[in-house]
Amino acid sequence: MKLRFTIRLQNRLALTYTLFISGALGILTLAINLFTGIRFNALIKENISGKSEEIVRVIGDLYHPMKGGFDSLTVEAMGMYFVHEGYILTVEDAQGELVWNARSCDMQQCVAVINRIASRMEQQFRLNGRMQQQRYPVYYNGKTVGMVSIETYGPFFYSETETQFLTSINRLLLVAGLILALLSAGIAFWLSRSIAKPVLNAAAAARAIARVHSGGTTFERPVIRIQDQYKTEELQALSRSINELAAELEAGERRQKQLSADIAHELRTPLTCLQGNVEAMLDGVYKPDKAHLLSCHEEIIRLTHLVEDLHILTGLEWDTIKLNKTCFDLAKLVQVAAEQFRAAAHEKGIALHLNLRESPIEADYDRLKQVFMNLLSNAVKYTDSGTISVSIEKGPQQWDSIITDTGMGIPERDIPHVFERFYRTDKSRNRSTGGTGIGLTIAAAIVAAHGGTITVENVRKEKGSTGSAFRVAL
Repeated sequence: MKLRFTIRLQNRLALTYTLFISGALGILTLAINLFTGIRFNALIKENISGKSEEIVRVIGDLYHPMKGGFDSLTVEAMGMYFVHEGYILTVEDAQGELVWNARSCDMQQCVAVINRIASRMEQQFRLNGRMQQQRYPVYYNGKTVGMVSIETYGPFFYSETETQFLTSINRLLLVAGLILALLSAGIAFWLSRSIAKPVLNAAAAARAIARVHSGGTTFERPVIRIQDQYKTEELQALSRSINELAAELEAGERRQKQLSADIAHELRTPLTCLQGNVEAMLDGVYKPDKAHLLSCHEEIIRLTHLVEDLHILTGLEWDTIKLNKTCFDLAKLVQVAAEQFRAAAHEKGIALHLNLRESPIEADYDRLKQVFMNLLSNAVKYTDSGTISVSIEKGPQQWDSIITDTGMGIPERDIPHVFERFYRTDKSRNRSTGGTGIGLTIAAAIVAAHGGTITVENVRKEKGSTGSAFRVAL
């Protein structure tokens, strides 16, 4: 059994930001500490060298040319002063005779100073060293009058004042690091919350949308929207996508309600006619003769066509109807479909023009024939006079089939909806023609199943007439 561990986005972001900023601050603090230490140590070495040169000058000032030597008492006083600062001196005259030696004068004090310095450097600063000696000549009026040997803890050492300064700096860096870490944690929490809150709002809205639209009730449902005026582009896109989803679901629900109403209306008309005729014949008002039975039969055929169209459309939309693709000439299919409407067009005084070219294609012959039958039927029904032109051109996909008529055209506001189920621009006109209202929807679904597109636009023909043009790209 696998245990799954999850963490909230806000906590994950806060933790990530805190670790990142704290790590960056830690690295920055270490870099500053290292750089400062290197520079400080270089400065200390320069100070030790400068101090040694100063000691030599001081010892030189203690030389008495009249006596031809050093004042041993004064040298001792100055030497013990420098011992307390960590400098162990040995002074010799020009002949190499010992004038004064710190260890001989006060060995215990020298050892104590050296041990204190060594302990400070080794324990506090983890720097192991040893005593090192430098010899410097003492000059008076350009003449060498002696030598000074200076022993110090090497390679360098910190005085008590310098040690206190470094300790203060380290404490300051530590406190500053802790303060910045806490501040970064607060900023990280605020940033993560500002990012996670819109995500949580989107998740809550999605759950609310799912609850609202999962029920089977058709009562009015609440409108769900979330804020989408964020300054972060990704959060704005997320919020807007949720709002668009909610709007699309609401529109889909309205279309579903309209579809149910349209289907009910389409079924009610032939059923009412059938019921009226049958009841009239049962009551003896009508005789069950051929004329009345033929009227009932026409309504039954109308119902059958409606149910079959709905079945085909549902199968195409749910991808349950498989396409039986074969290779054939699209021009021949269009010609066969057009010839079936030539007589109807001639009866209305409509000229049917064909401008076809050889156009090999792999598709479902019967389904595509149904597409062109629906489009040509639509053109003949809604064109009172003029011409219907059918042409095939080389298109960007493969072939473009264009069916143009000189009918009334389609109102611009209705063009985006002509392929929707049961959508009518002129309900009375459509009902008078006996259509089911889903012929164009079926045509669009068949074309889409083939990976093509179908579009419609209004066109102006000769003498100012306006018609519609359907373009099928396959």
